[in-house]
Amino acid sequence: MSAQRRRPDDSKPTGDVPDLPVRTIDKVLAYTALGLAGASVLCFFAIIIGTASGMKQEAFAHGAWPIIAGLPLYGLPIAFVLIIALLIMSMVRRGRAAKRS
Repeated sequence: MSAQRRRPDDSKPTGDVPDLPVRTIDKVLAYTALGLAGASVLCFFAIIIGTASGMKQEAFAHGAWPIIAGLPLYGLPIAFVLIIALLIMSMVRRGRAAKRS
């Protein structure tokens, strides 16, 4: 049970920071991170399926396979950094809003 009292007309605890609007940069970071992570996972599964279907390592050097193999290598760390940046920006913004109110 929360130690804060709730008012009947408000679902938030008293003294809570008001909801902040979502900025465009936050949406761009979130969707970019989600897209990179999703594409990286799909490429990872494509490599697993290609290997399971009998492709040799030399076959992964031709066509679109170098891109498919490289995306998980770079995409997942970049998506992680984008999520961390989004969290830091959100915490800083909420901290500034709490100081103002």
